[in-house]
Amino acid sequence: MPLLGGVRPPIAALLCALLAVAVFTALGLGTVHEQDVPQALRDAERQIAEDAADTVGTSINARATAVRRAAASDAPAGSSTPVALLRSLLPAGHPAGGGALLDPRTGRPLAASGERVPLTGVDVPALVRPGTANIAPRLAFSGRGEPRLLLFARVAVPAPGAKRDENQDQAGDLRGDQGAEERELLLVVSERVAAPAVYGDGRTGQLADRNGKVLATTGTALAPRTDHRALPAAAANAANAGPPTGDVSGSELGDGHKGLRRVMGWASVAAADGKDDTSGLGLTVLTARDVPPAKEGADPTWFALVAAGALVVITVLVTLVLWGRMQRPLLRLHLSAARLARGVGETPSDRAELARPVPVAAFGEPGRAGRALESIRRQLLGETGPEPVRPVRRRPGVRALVLVCALVIAAWGIPLLFLLNRVPAAKAVPAAAVADQQARTEAAADRVRRSLGRSCTDLAAAASALSGAPRERAVEVLRRERADHPTFRSLYVLDRTGAVVLRVGKQPLRTLAHAPTGDGITQVNTSGPIPAIAAYAQVPAARKARNVKDAASTVVVAEIGVNALNSLVERQGLGSVWLTDKRHRVLAASVGFQAFQSLPHRGLTRLAARTEAAPGSPASAVLHAGTAPGEGPSVAAAAPLAQKGPVAGLGWRVVSAEPAAALKLAAYQLQARTMLAGLLALSVGVACLSWLHIVVVRPLRAVTGCAERLAGGDRRTVLYPVHHDECGSVTRSLELLRQALVERDRGGGRAYAASVPAPSFRSGGPPQQ
Repeated sequence: MPLLGGVRPPIAALLCALLAVAVFTALGLGTVHEQDVPQALRDAERQIAEDAADTVGTSINARATAVRRAAASDAPAGSSTPVALLRSLLPAGHPAGGGALLDPRTGRPLAASGERVPLTGVDVPALVRPGTANIAPRLAFSGRGEPRLLLFARVAVPAPGAKRDENQDQAGDLRGDQGAEERELLLVVSERVAAPAVYGDGRTGQLADRNGKVLATTGTALAPRTDHRALPAAAANAANAGPPTGDVSGSELGDGHKGLRRVMGWASVAAADGKDDTSGLGLTVLTARDVPPAKEGADPTWFALVAAGALVVITVLVTLVLWGRMQRPLLRLHLSAARLARGVGETPSDRAELARPVPVAAFGEPGRAGRALESIRRQLLGETGPEPVRPVRRRPGVRALVLVCALVIAAWGIPLLFLLNRVPAAKAVPAAAVADQQARTEAAADRVRRSLGRSCTDLAAAASALSGAPRERAVEVLRRERADHPTFRSLYVLDRTGAVVLRVGKQPLRTLAHAPTGDGITQVNTSGPIPAIAAYAQVPAARKARNVKDAASTVVVAEIGVNALNSLVERQGLGSVWLTDKRHRVLAASVGFQAFQSLPHRGLTRLAARTEAAPGSPASAVLHAGTAPGEGPSVAAAAPLAQKGPVAGLGWRVVSAEPAAALKLAAYQLQARTMLAGLLALSVGVACLSWLHIVVVRPLRAVTGCAERLAGGDRRTVLYPVHHDECGSVTRSLELLRQALVERDRGGGRAYAASVPAPSFRSGGPPQQ
């Protein structure tokens, strides 16, 4: 019957797999070349553009929300005229611009403030048609061609009183027909388009519309290039031609000029889900800076060819050794055992097979099994009796042969995995990549600062609404505030004694012990399982305050959830990011952490401390040890949260660390592919040689022991073949020989041949001597 498996498949698999690894080594390592501008810098510029676009989008959404909230608030007393109502509705602290109240039916302005609101091309009745909820912002241009952002909000005005004549209506009275409950107006706020916030020396940022027209510019002015003038239009077209979500970004590389190359990144301002206020604006952020070209490194082609050639030589030698010392002797042993099994037949031609001696290999278990078969052949012929075979245990066999082959393969793979193509991180990471890490860390700190600042501003507006409000109205204000700010996990009001007199949301982790004065952000606790961070605002005094005994000492507090801070510092490609307090203990992070733990590496702590030595200045460096056990070098940066504003006194910092191996640098790509080649060679060698040990070495050692015991006179042990391979064939043949020896020992002479069953297979003939 045909042999299934056996010694040939593992050796053939080892040969093919190692040759494939050699091809990968030659192609994978030989194609890594240092570029003038590494891919890591292009990716970083794209991510910096994404950070700036996220900041622009967040700012526009916050301004649109502020306008809507102002329009939804109760009109103060004395605002019955359009001018007074408009003055009360314009959000505090809005950028220089103008505002207007419009009649939604005709589009006629009823009141205006500040500069003229550009409404050319804006169909007011279409904006307020029934079924529309929030009106999305629009872009417009003033009479001087300056871009303006138009923010819209519906204003519901109560209209009690008697009907006024036409002259009074035109004079600007908001009251309408008697019996009418309310009248809807349209508030329009015109703001200047803010330039994107970008960080890093020598970097510029631009904000372009859907037609590629640059609306605002910030940062260092770069020298104009002829080949880059069409970039804003090309980036805007690519951003607006992307998927409906608008989550599109990319990077471009310019030509060389005076020894510098310009790297540019662009990103769409629209949100990933395409459902925010910026989705219809078609805005695109572009960033650019000039960087020096990278230094040319050593060409790895020669190393790749030498390493691949060495592996090919090792593969051929290992295959020849396994073929000559294991495969060929085992096949000869299989044929010899089958020939002897045929020799116990009853025909003269079968008996003639016993006359030919068994060829004996000179190495290991095949040689021992061959000598045992030769002894059995002589016993069948009656030339000798049982001859116990005493194997020499210290002599190496097939197991040692497999081990030597594994060591030879490991001698090639281990240096590639641990030693070769290593480069110091200080030399491998260009200074521009370190500067990009620092710029993105500053952007993360600015994102946290802006979010906390908006929390303080909105909480102050809510505190103003609480002044003199009854309890039911106060609860409604707090609930609306929490619904508008998912970052607030709890809102509560403290009286002058520090007691909580009103609460909305979850139970606070830890309340303030005393009612603070003014507005700001505070860190409530310095220990515990969860950091407690709160924004607070003083409730203005009211003559008829019905909620507390002393309105001047009432404070509204919003507890900020840690998960919100975690999401603020988390950015793709920035690595691990931590938000620390003034003692460099972790308050929030993009990775798992314990509250108030120290930074995971002393280098990060020293980096954060450097920002204290130079207040307001970020710091960056290449750390030679990773932030986690087993990690390699990393690029780290630290930036203070703010030097002014509500969070200035906290002393918080944002610290980031990105593994240097994660950067797309040629040195680390070559190192990674070198390690991969070594790992593949070791894995292939271990897998195939383990396969060979399981299906050949262990069964062959067992068959050799059975043959030696049978030759030594053991006639009682029945041999059972397990597999349909060479070792199984030899086992079946040994069982036939055992039965023949049992018949001979009983004195049957030639009569024993009649009781021997015919073998269940036919071999291809005797081996060549």
